[in-house]
Amino acid sequence: MTHIPRKRFGQNFLRDPGVIREIVAAISPKSSDRLLEIGPGEGVLTRELLQSGAHLDVVELDRDLVAALKQRFAGVERLRIHEGDALKFDLRTIAREGRLRVVGNLPYNISTPLMFRLFDQLDAVEDMHFMLQKEVVDRICAGPGDGSYGRLSVMASLYCEARHVFDVGPECFYPQPKVVSAVVRLVPHAAPPDPELVRRVGAVVTAAFGQRRKTLRNALKGVLDETAIDRAGIDPGVRAEELSLEDYLGLARQWNPAKD
Repeated sequence: MTHIPRKRFGQNFLRDPGVIREIVAAISPKSSDRLLEIGPGEGVLTRELLQSGAHLDVVELDRDLVAALKQRFAGVERLRIHEGDALKFDLRTIAREGRLRVVGNLPYNISTPLMFRLFDQLDAVEDMHFMLQKEVVDRICAGPGDGSYGRLSVMASLYCEARHVFDVGPECFYPQPKVVSAVVRLVPHAAPPDPELVRRVGAVVTAAFGQRRKTLRNALKGVLDETAIDRAGIDPGVRAEELSLEDYLGLARQWNPAKD
């Protein structure tokens, strides 16, 4: 398959067979699994995932790649190819026969909004394995006090348990990106978070990290006053990166949107 990578789609194709095998080993697909691959590209990971005997759906935006994938995998009944934008794709339409194991080498330019799109559909997801920019994986997996800890860290931990699996160098891709990549494993919590609580946590976290150099006393003005921060058992003099998810949950429960 010959395809010229397109910058507007953020295309960097994985070409290293060893890394592909490592990813499949981390996923450990079974014949009973229902897999969804986002951005299959040239189909190198697709081919290996199909070797497991699992049923596989793939979502690809580039129509030229869709045509090439249909030709390459013609006659494979366990594969369904969807042409479309993953940012608009509804996982529930293909999860009727079981929760999905979602995988993909995600385009760096849409990775964060796509993650939040998937977080909203976790009732259809068993687990997720993604190749992302290492900086993004570091942010997802970071804890309080870590320099990478931020809004994405807190929100991801609200939805999932995250684990950094391994790093992947630029030389494993064509064309080579200017950054190191990493594979992350995300497993949704058994009980999905309440949507209203998610909204509250999101508002508090966005305000706190929007001015992360300031103390909560100043960063949360307009969301929570000092008395409310105290009621949550939090020192108003600390900064956003010092708080755990539980701390943010406590602050969120003190916020009364009706007053704003």
